[in-house]
Amino acid sequence: MRRELFTADHDAFRDAARTFVTKEIEPHHAQWEADGIVSRELWTKAGAQGLLGMDVPESLGGGGVDDYRYQVILDEELVRVGASGVGFPVHNDIIVPYLLKLATEEQKRRWLPGFCSGELVGAIAMTEPGVGSDLQGITATAVRDGDDYVLNGSKTFISNGIHADVVIVVARTDPDAGHQGISLLVVERDMPGFERGRNLDKIGLKAQDTAELFFSDVRVPAANLLGQEGMGFVYLMQNLPRERLSIAVAAVAAVEHVVQQTKQYCLERKAFGRPIGKFQNTRFELAEMATEAQIARVFVDRCITEHLSDALSVEHAAMAKWWTTELQVKVVDRCLQLHGGYGYMMEYPIAKAYLDSRVQTIYGGTTEIMKEIVGRSMGL
Repeated sequence: MRRELFTADHDAFRDAARTFVTKEIEPHHAQWEADGIVSRELWTKAGAQGLLGMDVPESLGGGGVDDYRYQVILDEELVRVGASGVGFPVHNDIIVPYLLKLATEEQKRRWLPGFCSGELVGAIAMTEPGVGSDLQGITATAVRDGDDYVLNGSKTFISNGIHADVVIVVARTDPDAGHQGISLLVVERDMPGFERGRNLDKIGLKAQDTAELFFSDVRVPAANLLGQEGMGFVYLMQNLPRERLSIAVAAVAAVEHVVQQTKQYCLERKAFGRPIGKFQNTRFELAEMATEAQIARVFVDRCITEHLSDALSVEHAAMAKWWTTELQVKVVDRCLQLHGGYGYMMEYPIAKAYLDSRVQTIYGGTTEIMKEIVGRSMGL
């Protein structure tokens, strides 16, 4: 199915992104998975190629094009080569929009040029060891003391956590104000009291640095408050739909990719004297998955269009996130089954896809939370 989203400019950008991913990422990703982290040099290479901060104004070092489709293209090209460990989507799709919308002019000048060059890597620290999807239950505190906030607490499962130079930390600035007492503070790499824990050992996304972060009496200048004090929860709710859409973009791209890989495998792999793709069960399985991939593609592309016109609703983002990620998990499992014993071998890409897919229904809001959002939007 031809996609109507993209223009000739987008196609040219896809060619450039694909060339970069093929040359600078694909040959090295297996080693980065073994290392548990991508090369730091990759970030500055990506910055030099204009792959970071595409929507940041040119005056601040960015591409100057406020068009989410460029992020979509880069995310899809990373999925195409199984580059699940590269943290560009977190940096581009999540952190940069917070800074563009909420940062003061001084803050933008301080941080965004480095974000675009790759000299600064971004992360956001929401999740805590005892608090998952319930963001209103966070316990990290930031107490105002003169010109600083004194930050204490810990965070976990933080993508880009090891590489991150700039971390947006969700903290409670008023313990008695409920969700109205939550604020966003920007913590920078060398602030005393800010420490990184383990680079967490996950079942998938092996090259993605995912860390524990600890804050012990970190003095964060009030000048590093992002937006207004007490508005943090509102800002999170405003930005989460885009994050969830980005997860859906990766999910449907992954579905399309593993179906294509599996079709090719089924045309080459023989059993009982003929390719296994010639058996009716295999044809039906692939036909079902190809159909589901097309249905997912149409809805996600519609959501992208809605986002481009600033009309993407919270419930549509939630629908896209839960349905495509659950589909990804199901399709990858079925594709692995069609590979037989070889599907269980890590030398085959489907095995890696199986491990990488499982977290998709968890981060960015679990499937259960997404259904709760949709249900409430129905008045239930």
